[in-house]
Amino acid sequence: MAAVAESPAAAAAAEDREPQREAVPGLESQRRQIENGENGRGPPLRAGESWFLVERHWYKQWEVHVQGGGQDPSTFPGCINNAELFEDQVNWRLKKGLVEGEDYVLLPAAAWHYLVSWYGLEHGQPPIERKVVELSSIQKVEVYPVELLLIQHSDMDTAHTAQFNRTDSIGFQEDLECGPSPSTDLVLRTAQEQFLVSPQEETRLWIKNAEGSFERLCNTRVTVLDAALQTGQVVIMETRNKDGTWPSAQLPAMSSASEEDEDFQGQPGICGLTNLGNTCFMNSALQCLSNVPQLTNYFLKNRYLEELNFCNPLGMKGEIAEAYADLVKQAWSGHHRSIVPHVFKTKVGHFASQFLGYQQHDSQELLSFLLDGLHEDLNRVKKKEYVELCDAAGRPDQEVAREAWQNHRRRNDSVIVDTFHGLFKSTVVCPDCGNVSVTFDPFCYLSVPLPVTHKRVMEVFFVSMDPRRKPEQHRLVVPKRGKISDLCVALAKHTGVSPERMMVADVFSHRFYKIYQLEESLSSILDRDDIFIYEVSGRAAIGENSREDVVLPIYLRERTPARDYNNSYYGLMLFGHPLLVSVPRDRLSWDALYHILLYRLSRYVTRPSSDDEDDGDEKDLEDKDNLPKPGHVAGGSSQDPGPEQAGPSSGVAGGSRAPVDNSPGPSHWPQRARRKHLFTLQTVNSNGTSDRSTFNEDTHAQPYIAIDWEPEMKKRYYDEVEAEGYVKHDCVGYVLKKAPVRLQECIELFTTTETLEKENPWYCPNCKQHQLATKKLDLWMLPETLIIHLKRFSYTKFSREKLDTLVEFPIRDLDFSKFVIKPQNESAPELYKYDLIAVSNHYGGLRDGHYTTFACNKDSGQWHYFDDNSVSPVTENQIESKAAYVLFYQRQDVARRLQPQPSLSDPPASPACGTPANFEFMDIN
Repeated sequence: MAAVAESPAAAAAAEDREPQREAVPGLESQRRQIENGENGRGPPLRAGESWFLVERHWYKQWEVHVQGGGQDPSTFPGCINNAELFEDQVNWRLKKGLVEGEDYVLLPAAAWHYLVSWYGLEHGQPPIERKVVELSSIQKVEVYPVELLLIQHSDMDTAHTAQFNRTDSIGFQEDLECGPSPSTDLVLRTAQEQFLVSPQEETRLWIKNAEGSFERLCNTRVTVLDAALQTGQVVIMETRNKDGTWPSAQLPAMSSASEEDEDFQGQPGICGLTNLGNTCFMNSALQCLSNVPQLTNYFLKNRYLEELNFCNPLGMKGEIAEAYADLVKQAWSGHHRSIVPHVFKTKVGHFASQFLGYQQHDSQELLSFLLDGLHEDLNRVKKKEYVELCDAAGRPDQEVAREAWQNHRRRNDSVIVDTFHGLFKSTVVCPDCGNVSVTFDPFCYLSVPLPVTHKRVMEVFFVSMDPRRKPEQHRLVVPKRGKISDLCVALAKHTGVSPERMMVADVFSHRFYKIYQLEESLSSILDRDDIFIYEVSGRAAIGENSREDVVLPIYLRERTPARDYNNSYYGLMLFGHPLLVSVPRDRLSWDALYHILLYRLSRYVTRPSSDDEDDGDEKDLEDKDNLPKPGHVAGGSSQDPGPEQAGPSSGVAGGSRAPVDNSPGPSHWPQRARRKHLFTLQTVNSNGTSDRSTFNEDTHAQPYIAIDWEPEMKKRYYDEVEAEGYVKHDCVGYVLKKAPVRLQECIELFTTTETLEKENPWYCPNCKQHQLATKKLDLWMLPETLIIHLKRFSYTKFSREKLDTLVEFPIRDLDFSKFVIKPQNESAPELYKYDLIAVSNHYGGLRDGHYTTFACNKDSGQWHYFDDNSVSPVTENQIESKAAYVLFYQRQDVARRLQPQPSLSDPPASPACGTPANFEFMDIN
């Protein structure tokens, strides 16, 4: 029981409560009533009962008096005097270290009142009443209760002392299954009474630790003992502000109203969320959930406080629910244009490590985690019982469904279940024995597939053997699960070049990332890859000794002065597009290769005049004559080969992580070209970053050649603008038309029978083995608020892509009557019709993008567009777009129940009013 430390006022009040003096019974009768009677010292202790302390000397004097029969007047004890038990007679605090039997005796309430009525209590002294508590299954009188210092957050300098038993609860009183039932005195209620705070106002408590830090008392349904509160500890009570924030959260760096006027008053719910760094996915999910009327009302009316579940091992100790409640209260206070969800982001990362940091995530995945976390934090079932799942076994569907739903509610009962949970019917059929298994399973949202096309559009650059032709950009339609050869065949239809004379490569950062083989899958090429297809000689290929031509990968490099003390070191930097060049085997010499490359670069490299040529460096010529000549490589003519001789191939390539490295190379490549003209040639590694001065004898090593330019020569003869030029083929304007699909088609696809994959077989109890059974899902019971997740992100072993198909979804009257197989109530069609209330949008591709939200305000009926901290009104015709990702629908009977009836003069609460937002930065349609 909470009690302020004893005072004279308390003593006077105690005297007023004392019973009137009654006729004093005989001494023997007194002894029997006090020591042996039914209300005497004999009865066992019971939790919650009151016992009183009596000073031992007075009690012994009374015993002597009654035992002597009152013969000796000097033994009369007089009024009960407990002065020796108090430290002082002002605050009436008990002395420390008092011992039962030596300093005091304990009397039950009845015995105490008898003695007071017979002998009286010393004037001004308060009775010393203490409660019986149960600690560790032992009943005992708590002589020294916990003495706490209560402080209000708004006045940290004034403390009020109050005493509490260790079994007193901290906050709201209810029948708990998490621990011992607390007594009726509450720390929070005492603080509210002390500081004149209405019980209707939302408050919370903090404790000050020994090191001076403050810690929230989150679970207020525990006892003082469970909360580990000690005598002298400071307890601070704070009251939520009108704008939904807490005073303790008003830090300068984290203030969510830093940009707002204190007197700002806007429409509740029209509040943005600051992007903390790639947290638009979280903001979008929160805005959708915040605009579910029944869930938001549940938090605004503080009903969640009575249902916070701190004992659920599957929950998050109520922290996710409290953090979400804080956001809702701030967003719907009408005092903020935008708020900073930093605390919520921290809580989410603490309980779900996948959301730690500031990487981009999926709004649907965050939504799934949040719904599950809120459910477990608010689960009314404190102790989940074991429930065995039962198959239909031929029983009627209604019976099996009712049993499944009841079993689900026995373990899961929360506002989330009330609002979002529905019931599937799952039918699995064994392909061998025909065994049919029927189960009913709960769901929180529908993940519906989109119809998938089997075609794919790819953009490539074609590089002709004719160096006078610029690379051509092509847009090709190929099978999604096709091969590289399919890409070449599609390009051949546009160019007339045989697929056998094509090589496909991927270029990244001026070097080959990969050179593809014809049998490789197209799924290894991503949409963002720069793919180039080179025309090569029909006789040429990489890695085939039987071919007459060799394909050489060529890199372009420029010498650049490195930062050195004496500027003596020169670095080499890659630039431009690498080339794949076909070279006849009988022309593999540096001089011949120089002229072949000069021809291949002739479109954007100016040939020097005779005056500009190196005029006969005899040493170079002597060196040229001394070139090592491998047995299978003949020296080449210094004359310019024609296109039909050299079979030049040039272009821009997109290549491999490690270019194909299985073709034979010359066994003795020279270290460098001996005659310097416009550029020099050098053998390099596959990255083009280091020279290979001597080619090892490994016949499988693929040679890479670098064209090294001096800065002055490059500036004089190399035309960078022309080198980067390309033309667009007519097919670039082609767009693979994707017909829009209706949302109802996606739901039909969801309920279509499918065959299980090898990775997920079904165990047939009849066959006693796993089977690739057929499975069909049907909708049995739909929730009040239906969440529909459009599966735009497709991940298979063949491909990964985002489907940007336009899904046409109704704003009103989405009818599920033909999808629900449970016998329907034809007199209540609104039980199967839904209206849209929110949409989570995703713009962009697989690895990047941006999330926004369309939502209908529950109070005004106006649609708004939420883009992080920006909020603007929109009209209905702007809501449907290719970006729609997660749809929130509310059942019409629930909407009518929650919507206040408008007056005749008011316009209908339709979400079709309002002005459109400015969407200059994106095409939402």
